[in-house]
Amino acid sequence: MIQLETRNHRTLEFAQEGYLALSAESFLTDRKAGGLTASTVEFYAIRLRQFAAYCDAQAVTQVQEITPDYLRRYLLLLSETHNPGGVHAAFRTLRAFFRWLDFEEVMPPEWKNPMSKVKAPKVPQELLEPVSLTDAAKLIESCKQGDNAERDKAIFLFLLDTGARASELRNVNLEDVDLGAGAVIIRQGKGRKPRTVFIGRKTRRALRAYLRTRRDNAPALFVTIFGDRLTYTGLREILRRRAKDAGLTKKPTLHSFRRAFALNMLRNGADIFTLQRLMGHSDLTVLRRYLNQTDQDTQAVHSRASPVDNTYR
Repeated sequence: MIQLETRNHRTLEFAQEGYLALSAESFLTDRKAGGLTASTVEFYAIRLRQFAAYCDAQAVTQVQEITPDYLRRYLLLLSETHNPGGVHAAFRTLRAFFRWLDFEEVMPPEWKNPMSKVKAPKVPQELLEPVSLTDAAKLIESCKQGDNAERDKAIFLFLLDTGARASELRNVNLEDVDLGAGAVIIRQGKGRKPRTVFIGRKTRRALRAYLRTRRDNAPALFVTIFGDRLTYTGLREILRRRAKDAGLTKKPTLHSFRRAFALNMLRNGADIFTLQRLMGHSDLTVLRRYLNQTDQDTQAVHSRASPVDNTYR
């Protein structure tokens, strides 16, 4: 039985022996050697394990036995228990896996990539809701009392002012922050691509107030009361607790701060290409989903730019 170790030191077991399982292991080794993050490798490993279990149930152990119809049936079966995003994640993993097999030229010459004939499942484009500035203000206001009040206030302002992902915020170290210039180096962005983000006067003031409360020598910018780097679960708990204190009926997510950053930067006049660099997107595809403007936004633009109102008096 083949076992694949993940970043959490758990093992993902491929139930069947045979060339399919060996190929999956080689594929993951190649992803690791290619410098992909541990979370991305784990993403592939989990979904390959799901596929391997399905193949094992069908007594399929060889890559050559997998046909386009076989893959379509697998994705259809998956759609009965997974949301469209989960099915699309499985599709992307299999597409990457079979493309790698094709590129490596490890298959017989007559073999054809079965994924080339499988269409990507459709994923509904859901509106990505940002945290409202009103709710963000209530969260910040709730940080006037209680343990770690200065830290929690600085976290909310940092997220809203930089558009950083929660994972990126966690990994920021004190040495990455230039409070004088208001610049912060994100060393571990998505895909391990570093970038620089910026914080304004109010966020810098909040960070200084928080740092004056620190009594530890930890390298991380945001830490627990014990001086340990905050975990993602810890960040979510801070948001949950402060949302309750603020009396919010709809609890925002950590990622909703990133959406609010994008939308409000656009409303305040930022150009989309600068915004793309600040958010660390390789292209504009994902960014467009953050910028689904409201009817009020489009109405305001029309009021300013109406060809009739600007021509006829």
